[in-house]
Amino acid sequence: MKKTLTLISGLLMLLYPLLVYFSLGQVSISTLALGLILLAIIRGVSARYTPGMPLQVAILLVLAGILYMQGNIAWLRYYPVLINLAMLSVFAYSLWRGPSVIERLARLSEPNLPASGVAYTRKVTQVWCGFFMLNGSIALWTARYASWDYWTLYNGGIAYVLMGALMAGEWILRQRIRTKQ
Repeated sequence: MKKTLTLISGLLMLLYPLLVYFSLGQVSISTLALGLILLAIIRGVSARYTPGMPLQVAILLVLAGILYMQGNIAWLRYYPVLINLAMLSVFAYSLWRGPSVIERLARLSEPNLPASGVAYTRKVTQVWCGFFMLNGSIALWTARYASWDYWTLYNGGIAYVLMGALMAGEWILRQRIRTKQ
């Protein structure tokens, strides 16, 4: 049951921009706020702990509160901005306090990561910090200035394509580096 809830909450978070877009004018603000609270609760109790997970839950709860108190649906546009800021914080903090987020992930499959691997994972973590800064900035621009259509297109599609391209590019680079060693 826990795995099912984790999958559902992850899918809902992934589809957030599309769900918001298609709920415009269809669902009341209080219902949307309640939905965010329920999503936060499900995410908090079902998901495996990751460094950014408590921030995701807190962001959903704060956003639900602001949405309910302000009564302005435009607040929903700031979720991608806040998530990018949270991820930037987690990744940047890991660079400061160590080990980096990417090093932790790498050690799951390679516990005895060599010093060169640690240096590489640190650089990859820095690249992700840059990605979260850029992506968060674009998400902020779309939240403030773009139409709902363009906000949804970027935050519900283009941002994911860019993230996937970064992951794929890093994987290709890592394979090349490994074959040279």
